Amino acid sequence: MALQAVPSGTSPKTLTNRRSSPYPPKVDHTYAIQSLSAFLQELKPLMADLEVAAKRRDGQWPDWPHEQAVTLAELRPIIETYVPNGLAALSDYRPDSIAYWELTRLAATEALGRAKFANDNPTFQHTSTPSFDARALHPWVWEPAAPLWAAEAHQDAVLAAARVINRRLQLKLGRHDVGDKSLCMQSFSTKDPTNDQPRLRFTGDRNSQTWVARQEGAMLLSAGAFFGIRNLAAHEETVTWTPQEALEYLATFSVVARWIEECSVETAP
Repeated sequence: MALQAVPSGTSPKTLTNRRSSPYPPKVDHTYAIQSLSAFLQELKPLMADLEVAAKRRDGQWPDWPHEQAVTLAELRPIIETYVPNGLAALSDYRPDSIAYWELTRLAATEALGRAKFANDNPTFQHTSTPSFDARALHPWVWEPAAPLWAAEAHQDAVLAAARVINRRLQLKLGRHDVGDKSLCMQSFSTKDPTNDQPRLRFTGDRNSQTWVARQEGAMLLSAGAFFGIRNLAAHEETVTWTPQEALEYLATFSVVARWIEECSVETAP
């Protein structure tokens, strides 16, 4: 796919008026500096080719910069760490336009500058808070979600994770007649198993309030995750989730996945 010029006079939106945000703790600024510097060097010949092509009248444009697009996808979390809304305006431009790559270069340059002087920022003197690594989510959650998340399809990522967990639960219990919320309510129930309804059981003293509370909590939380999160992702054409909210929903399903894997299956005598 060839790159196309944007109408004369079109330019990327400025990178001003961004909401300031403290950097996450334990940011590897050295890695960020190296990665962003290499990316900006990689963009130089592309931008030079685009500028030359824009002045030509024969309609010839460079081929689609596949390598730069892949690198941008990899570095986007880094850029957005330093410049939270720096790439937000990319959605306003065609990905094969000059403006798209000019905006990318501006955001990456600003991120590089902030990374170089990050340790001089007073916020780094504050007590650090825990960081969250999505790759540490349960594999039933992150493996199906990761490619969709990389494509910024956050709603689809949550739905994919929920579907995998539902399938894993069905396989573990050997049940394919019911799923999602209903299966969670039945599988974590404190009632004795029946011939057609095996149960999931945590270890521990089943006569203790702690064990009962844990079973009931797992029943309600897992059912709620499917009822309140999965159903919305599946039945609404578009949800208004921010990436942070979608990540929290993935984390909820990760808890459910760990409980399912931890529990043993109890069948009727």
